[in-house]
Amino acid sequence: MRAALAAAFLALPLTSASPSAADADLVALPMTLKQAVAALPMAAESREGYERSRFKHWTDDDRDGCDTREEVLITESRTAPAIGAGCKVTAGKWFSYYDGQTLTQPRVLAINFTVPLAEAWDSGASAWNAERRTAYANDLGDERSLVAITARSNRSKSDQDPAEWQPPLADARCTYTNHWVATKLRWGLSVDKAERQALRELAAGCGQETVEYEPVG
Repeated sequence: MRAALAAAFLALPLTSASPSAADADLVALPMTLKQAVAALPMAAESREGYERSRFKHWTDDDRDGCDTREEVLITESRTAPAIGAGCKVTAGKWFSYYDGQTLTQPRVLAINFTVPLAEAWDSGASAWNAERRTAYANDLGDERSLVAITARSNRSKSDQDPAEWQPPLADARCTYTNHWVATKLRWGLSVDKAERQALRELAAGCGQETVEYEPVG
């Protein structure tokens, strides 16, 4: 289901916040996490004009009856999920990697935007059109963009960046850093000074971990 949506997302037009077509072939190549952090563009952030409603979610772009939330729950369940009427996931088994908890009830899970909507707005999404913001908020083309985690971790993280919040489970921080950087590169989003410094410090402890991603055109 995620693969079907990826093609639609990648067909969206470029904006000034996105990598150029000429750059895409280069930045999509595997890089070390340190190199990927260095590749992020720097810019000051502004939340002026932000409203969560500017990012429409959850949608059912492939019209299979399952909206984005249910798609993520189905994909990430470690057992065959139970699915009720209207594609409502009622049971399964999920691992919330931010805090290391395993859960079996979807009602206690939140679908977390790896890079929160407000942070995306601050970092370049304010210049996007409505269609691109909807695509971002329902990005099933890269499994790092949206993750099922405990509602508690979701509330704790809120709209903070890695300079302000990191997963409580120390073993999760390299994965989180990788996912954050890959998501920002995928969507052509920038970082501010404090965020870049935090990412550099995190990446320094992650060995030769690599980042691969497919830019959204």
